[in-house]
Amino acid sequence: MAEFVRRYQSLSAHRDSQEELIKDLILYSESVESSLRAENTNLMSRLRDAELDLEDATRSRRELQQQIQQLEAYHEAALQDSYLKNSNPYVTVLIDGDCLLFKESLIGQGIEGGKKAAYALRAAILEQCGSHASSIEIIAKVYANLAGLCRAMRRDGCSSNESDLKDFSLGFTQAKASFDFVDVGHGKERADNKIRETTKWHLRNSNCKQVILGISHDAGYAPFLDELFQDASLRVRVTVLEGFPTVRELVATGVNILNLNDRLFRSEKLVDKVSLGPTLIPAPSDVRGVAASVTSASILTPSTSIASTPAQVSATTYARAIKNATPPPQITLPMQLKPATASARPSQQPQNPGPRGLDPPLLVSQTALDTIKKRRDNHKLCNNHYLRGPCTKGSACMFEHDYKPTRDELVAIAFLTRLNPCSKGQECDIPDCIYGHHCPSVRDGACTHPFCRFAKEDHPPGTKLRVHRS
Repeated sequence: MAEFVRRYQSLSAHRDSQEELIKDLILYSESVESSLRAENTNLMSRLRDAELDLEDATRSRRELQQQIQQLEAYHEAALQDSYLKNSNPYVTVLIDGDCLLFKESLIGQGIEGGKKAAYALRAAILEQCGSHASSIEIIAKVYANLAGLCRAMRRDGCSSNESDLKDFSLGFTQAKASFDFVDVGHGKERADNKIRETTKWHLRNSNCKQVILGISHDAGYAPFLDELFQDASLRVRVTVLEGFPTVRELVATGVNILNLNDRLFRSEKLVDKVSLGPTLIPAPSDVRGVAASVTSASILTPSTSIASTPAQVSATTYARAIKNATPPPQITLPMQLKPATASARPSQQPQNPGPRGLDPPLLVSQTALDTIKKRRDNHKLCNNHYLRGPCTKGSACMFEHDYKPTRDELVAIAFLTRLNPCSKGQECDIPDCIYGHHCPSVRDGACTHPFCRFAKEDHPPGTKLRVHRS
């Protein structure tokens, strides 16, 4: 029995030892597992940090590469821009030709004078460029109202032939591809506006090293220069070319002033040395080659016709000229005309309406005038078609185009058209304008037109008006 007890006790001790071993193994396993789990967590955290660092390094490297590429592109563009800025340098000369005038000795030479002026101007500007003269181009533009300037020079007495100035402008333009003499036509400040806008355009171009402005006569440019010089860098790029002494308003802006020592330009303004009283201009030869030379002393009775003058061509020649819908004959106005009635007398008071002066009177046949007046509605003759020809409206025009007027009737059409005031009045610079520039209906100090459309100032002083339409 004791043996069994001993053996049981031995077996129990062995079992207890086994359980203790299992407990120790379990505790150890738990300890190892916990340690590994903590280490794994730490490694995972470090791995995430490493991934973030790698991502950041990759991004930084790419940004650096992009910055390097941009800098290389900027550098290349800067080199290209520097090359472009210095590869085609030029100087622009912009001249207000209505007041900064070339010398009459040059204008009188016509085309050759224009070429000489262009070459001399270019050489004078290049002299100011020093060592850079060989690489700089000169661009010159003269803006002027050519017709108005011709009249002003004729009144000043410095030019008696209007074709000289026109030929001069052609020569100036033909001399160099970069030189132009631009006719801007009639209109207040048309030349001024072109010079202002062209100046701004060139100053935005870095290739333009200097803008030289022929505006020394005009104080109206002072605000424009003040506006430009708000950008201090532009002050050194603008120069005023002096012919007429620079007005004090321009001097006050601090602009650079260049005087060419009177080699090219007049130093005095044009002066009206001719009386602005009414003058009679010989009638030009037009009407398809028919001479219309008449004098202010000529008086026609109602039965008298211009077609009976010695300068007339035959009616057959005239009819052949307008046959088969060819453009109608033209009358170049102003012509010398006679009042519609033979008993009309000139106004007792002299009239000086303005710069254009009086339209010379028309010599008109009363019979032809009555014939034209009788036409009504769609049978009325188209003034533009017969005096300027052909009418641009074509078949859409409401007036007659197919009628073949006689020479007397053409003059009658011109006379009736003169009863309509020109929209530009005395400022009109169209030599052959068909409309009236003062009232032609004044007789014995009174306006005989019952519904005159001319303004009061378009009549001689003291004229009695029936119905006035301003």
